Amino acid sequence: MKVLVPVKRVIDYNVKVRVKADGSGVDLANVKMSMNPF
Repeated sequence: MKVLVPVKRVIDYNVKVRVKADGSGVDLANVKMSMNPF
């Protein structure tokens, strides 16, 4: 039997999300990433 498990990398839930200075998106520099448990 073969099983496929989808995994997505997201920003860790303990980290405060920062918006880029120009407002174009999320600042991902030096941010801890984790696997989405859902």
